[in-house]
Amino acid sequence: MGEFLCIADDVKLGENVKLTKFINMYGCEVGDNTKIGAFVEIQKNARIGNNCKISSHTFICEGVIIEDNVFIGHNVTFINDLYPRATNTDGSLQTEADWQCGMTYIRKGASVGSSATLLCGITIGENAIVGAGSVVTKDVPAGAVVAGNPARILNRQEKNIEKERAYEYSIP
Repeated sequence: MGEFLCIADDVKLGENVKLTKFINMYGCEVGDNTKIGAFVEIQKNARIGNNCKISSHTFICEGVIIEDNVFIGHNVTFINDLYPRATNTDGSLQTEADWQCGMTYIRKGASVGSSATLLCGITIGENAIVGAGSVVTKDVPAGAVVAGNPARILNRQEKNIEKERAYEYSIP
């Protein structure tokens, strides 16, 4: 496929997918017209929709479903295990059979800012915005703007759109 790319044979790539160097992908699906930046890893059973932008240094683990038209900023980290452990109580190394993968859903048109961390078991709603550096621990409603650690709702985009429209019509 290209020098400095590690794309496993079981990866399903859509049409017009743009890949930069230093990408590691295995067992995942990427939709049409999606762009993936440098130093990105996408693990098995992760899905990325059409027309997405995945910025550099991002980690998309198993259990992450990203719908169409989503922006993922630089250095975004998804987490798929709420109780990670290296070993079992008997001291043996854990295997895939020893933990449960938590699912994360990023709905259509959402944007996740750089260096955000998203715990598993959550949904980022359609057209929501997650601020840079946020730690998202619970669902984000559609159209909400969240930021902080833990992320909290700052406002809703519908209100911003109404304010912008009112401002546009008040200009002489």
